[in-house]
Amino acid sequence: MKLKTTALLITSLLVLAGCDQAEKSAQQLMGKAAETAKQAIDDTHKAAEQALSDATGGLISKKEQAAQETDKSESSSQEI
Repeated sequence: MKLKTTALLITSLLVLAGCDQAEKSAQQLMGKAAETAKQAIDDTHKAAEQALSDATGGLISKKEQAAQETDKSESSSQEI
């Protein structure tokens, strides 16, 4: 009887350890998948910006850069 109980406890511990390891592995895979998805989104965004810039002859990019430069100069004068 004691042998069966001991074997059952050891088996239960091994199963729990296996589940814990499986959970850690799943978390690592999810983290890597999230990083890969973020990179794909960033790459797609850059490609879309480039396509838009090419299609408009760079007009939109020039306007955005001018707006950013205006924002930078305003923030610089506010810091003083």
